Order: sequence, then structure tokens, then C-alpha cells
Amino acid sequence: MLESLKQAGRHIERELGRAWESLSEGWHELLSRSSNALTRFERRHDKKHQDDEARDFPHWSLLSSEIEETDTEVVVRVEVPGLEKSDCDVVIEDNMMRISGEKRTEHVTRGSTYHMMERAYGVFQRTFTLPRSVDAEKAVASYDNGVLTVRVPKRAGGRGHAIKVT
Repeated sequence: MLESLKQAGRHIERELGRAWESLSEGWHELLSRSSNALTRFERRHDKKHQDDEARDFPHWSLLSSEIEETDTEVVVRVEVPGLEKSDCDVVIEDNMMRISGEKRTEHVTRGSTYHMMERAYGVFQRTFTLPRSVDAEKAVASYDNGVLTVRVPKRAGGRGHAIKVT
């Protein structure tokens, strides 16, 4: 009997080790790949947004993104579900792109109880460093199915060149 308990203990220890390793790996990937996607949502400070339920909504959410470079342009895609295209603003200065907006609560039902709340609401801002010098005046932004896409042509000669140190 004692031996079977020891075996069960070793089995449980092995399974807990595997579970911990899997959880640890998941957190490591989330932090290494998505840490910049973690975005703070600020509440507006007016009476319209001060109801009790809205104050309990999360303040952080993931706005996953990708930056792709082709021969002619830099393409930035950001997942911003629940927004209208008029809720998004894009500003490009030099090789920095700032995307900001506001995600408004869809509805807050009076007298109801939330059993889970993972969606964040409020004003947000994300800043991206673009990999090349771009022509901001020729940038084009579109919004489709919760994804904001900004296409920015690269500046001519933006490849850079080597400088000899003398």
C-alpha cells in the first residue's frame, strides 16, 4: 500500500510538473510576443461614463498588431474589435505611428450582474516604430472586420547606406 501511494505521488508530481511547464511556456510566449499589445484603456471623467458597472470593467486589453514591410510600403495592422472606423485616429511623425481611439461600452443593462468581464472600454493609444522612413502624406488607412490597416509608402532612398569612418 505504501509503495502504491509513493507511485501515485510521483505520478501526481510529474503531471503537476508538466502542467506548470505548459503554463509557464504559455505565459512566456504571451509576454515575449504580445507585451506591446497590452494596452491601457482610460475612462473618461464625465457623468455619462461614471455608472457603477462601467467602473468595474477591465482597464487593460490586448490590441494585437503586425508590421509588414514590402518593397514599396510598410503595412501596419491592428486588431481593434468593437470600434467604428470613426473611433480611430492615426498620426505618423517621422518613423513613429500613433493609433488612438475610444472603445465605448456597447450597453450596460441596469439591474443586471456581470459574471465575467474581460473586455476593456475607454480611450486608448498605441505607438509603433516603423522599420523605414515613410511618406506619411501618402498613407492610407482602412478598417474591416475589426482590423485597422494602415499602408504607408516607403520614402525613396529609405534603404540607408554605409558611411566610412575616417
